[in-house]
Amino acid sequence: MADNQVIMKGNEAMAEAAIRSGCRLFSGYPITPQTEILEYMAWRMPEVGGTIVQTEDELCGIYMLFGASAAGARTLSTSAGPGYSLFQEGISYLVGSDLPAVLVDVTRIGNALGDISQSQGDYELVTKGNGHGDTMVPVFTPNSVQEIVDDTVMAYDMSEKYKHPVILLYDAAIGQMMEGVTLPDMHEHDINKYDWSVKGIKKGEHGRKITNVSYFCEDMYVGYEKYLRDKYAQITENEQRWESIGVEDAEVVTIAYGISSRVCKEAVLHAREQGIKLGLIRPKMVVPFPVKAFDEIGPNCKGLMVVEMSIKGQMVNDVALASRCKYPIYGYLTSYEVPESDKVIEIAKDILAGNAKEVF
Repeated sequence: MADNQVIMKGNEAMAEAAIRSGCRLFSGYPITPQTEILEYMAWRMPEVGGTIVQTEDELCGIYMLFGASAAGARTLSTSAGPGYSLFQEGISYLVGSDLPAVLVDVTRIGNALGDISQSQGDYELVTKGNGHGDTMVPVFTPNSVQEIVDDTVMAYDMSEKYKHPVILLYDAAIGQMMEGVTLPDMHEHDINKYDWSVKGIKKGEHGRKITNVSYFCEDMYVGYEKYLRDKYAQITENEQRWESIGVEDAEVVTIAYGISSRVCKEAVLHAREQGIKLGLIRPKMVVPFPVKAFDEIGPNCKGLMVVEMSIKGQMVNDVALASRCKYPIYGYLTSYEVPESDKVIEIAKDILAGNAKEVF
């Protein structure tokens, strides 16, 4: 096996991919089920000349990241559940200051402290939250260890392309599983690569000031409105990513991400063996939501099924908007239990028989 072909846990593969992408500062706090990222960074980062700081909380973690990003460094902070909630203000400041950063939420179950079991209950927080103001942050949703690695590499490039934070959202099941993975080659990031970063200056030169971008736009917020609107439009047009399976002739199309999408892939295979035309749309990114994927749905579709580890069905509204409410929407919604492929097929049969109840 080649040096870059290994078997790794999802969280540890994420950390190694960040290092190989040129990340040289990790600042964050341990919280299950993502603590392995910090633990891995603790021994690995010094090997490449980087720095790891276990901060006293997630607030300190994201603002330390803010400072390093302003200096042009590739940075990382990761959390889960209540810890990710503490990122919110810092994310808004990253957006308002036009600074790149990569953040990770490894989702766990429950409100308040919740518990350490897998869940997908942070969907609304990560896609609709991210602090005050008009924030919209790209969000990758890997469903394998290999995709965690690939998405991490893309996240660093995307964050610098748009000068904007980028998030990886994956559930604890994906973060804790071990799979074979091909790692990228080592990349050394030049901290002085970009003209927007803070650098040392000579006497008489004007340094870069890190503050609200709106202060430097023409007519302040009049110009900033166009600037941010244009950035979001560009992200929405260029960064929709998804995988489709059998949607052209499907009578029922499932929509799922993360561990739920792996279950749905199996369900599609077994359903087709039984003569049931089941399909799948798997968002590889949920911000921007892959609206274009729904144009692939064929004329025989009788309904959509959101398969999600969320009591509320937090992705349902995005599915309704993306499909322009053309189809009835049903749900297979759990909380900590991973969905089962046989249950997906059972619900699909109920939909086709007219016995299923719509989500709303």
